[in-house]
Amino acid sequence: MKIGAVMFFTTDSMQPAPLARALEERGFESLWVPEHTHIPSSRKSEYPAGGPLIRPYYDIMDPFLALNTAATVTTKLKVGTGIALLTQRDPIVTAKMVSTIDQLSGGRFLFGVGNGWNQDEIENHGTDFKSRHKLARERIEAMKTIWTEEEPEYHGEFVNFDKMKQWPKPKQKPHPPIIVGGAFPYAARRAIRYGDGWIPRADRLAQDGIGETIKQFRELATKEGRDPATLPISIFRVPEEIDGLRFCQEIGIDRVVFSLPAEKEDKITPILDRWSELKRQLGS
Repeated sequence: MKIGAVMFFTTDSMQPAPLARALEERGFESLWVPEHTHIPSSRKSEYPAGGPLIRPYYDIMDPFLALNTAATVTTKLKVGTGIALLTQRDPIVTAKMVSTIDQLSGGRFLFGVGNGWNQDEIENHGTDFKSRHKLARERIEAMKTIWTEEEPEYHGEFVNFDKMKQWPKPKQKPHPPIIVGGAFPYAARRAIRYGDGWIPRADRLAQDGIGETIKQFRELATKEGRDPATLPISIFRVPEEIDGLRFCQEIGIDRVVFSLPAEKEDKITPILDRWSELKRQLGS
């Protein structure tokens, strides 16, 4: 079972380069960065975790730039968006960004994607909140076309372009894995429809039992004609508990990702060391 970390990088936190080096030195598999372009002062949507938004949501750096910085100082560490908000991104521009970072990192990019929960933020980008899921699907389909064809074109309800040319193509073939974030069952269905994996959160899985929800996901994938083995599961926000981690390992979870606070090295290093010990106990 692979182990990675996710962090909201801000100007006041540990920076991407030293954190990436620290993770690679300790043998961790990946570093992930969430995305919020901005946080509107108005609020139509409740924060999924409850209560007010924490400050790093307002302060977070651009994920692609942070991850590219991390990739330049490492050789094995994978770097991933956890998650990129497709409802707020132009697909042609994003396709080039993904291809570029995948090339520059030597094929180490993981494309975690999601459709977003903050209605005001999404609508500021000109996206209708109610149709965002279809928009995101079309953008994924369009990007796959750009990555894999010499003269891609795409004609949908929301995304529409004639034949064009764009390079570079991604280092990974046919493209970096598209790992769809979100809860069961709706995001899980999207992962099965057009993804290469699923990112659920540990706290939400715990509501119905991690084992039961994972079982339902795999049964749903089989029913929809997908081999569950082609849809690895990456659980985010996993707690620092050896028994729970061993259970994830037993049921075939591909990756667990622990959260780091937006703090400096003196606060981060002890957490990394504790997770290094858990990793040793797991034999990961």
